[in-house]
Amino acid sequence: MIQTAKVGTILIKERPPLNSVLALESDTYSENWGIVRAFNGFTLDRQIHAAGWNFFFIAAEVKVMFFGSLGAKKIQGALQRILAKVRHQNFNSLEVTGIVSKSFLGIPYGFVSAHSRHIQQNSLLDGVRERARA
Repeated sequence: MIQTAKVGTILIKERPPLNSVLALESDTYSENWGIVRAFNGFTLDRQIHAAGWNFFFIAAEVKVMFFGSLGAKKIQGALQRILAKVRHQNFNSLEVTGIVSKSFLGIPYGFVSAHSRHIQQNSLLDGVRERARA
């Protein structure tokens, strides 16, 4: 069963070395992405810093719209589109920052927004090429 994403959910690329070093547990969400269990962004940031790593928050918000009622399938579809939009940036995590349901003239629609995040040891954010190699 697919776990439902909500505001504050952290998705992380499932990379065994990274997950084992930081003792992160995640449930598979889609392809090579998983939802980090029992953590929000703040708590996860504290655990990562305690391990001597850094958890970067990327300021640029990515937002997608969907038509229809709010539900797990609609949110997953929207997150798939967000992940496709940020794939070329090679960040290893994503935080869901907004899920909004609206309607116009009786037609339901919604928005899902997220911010890319990145976990690495270095205190200066690596460039796109370095992130791709990692």
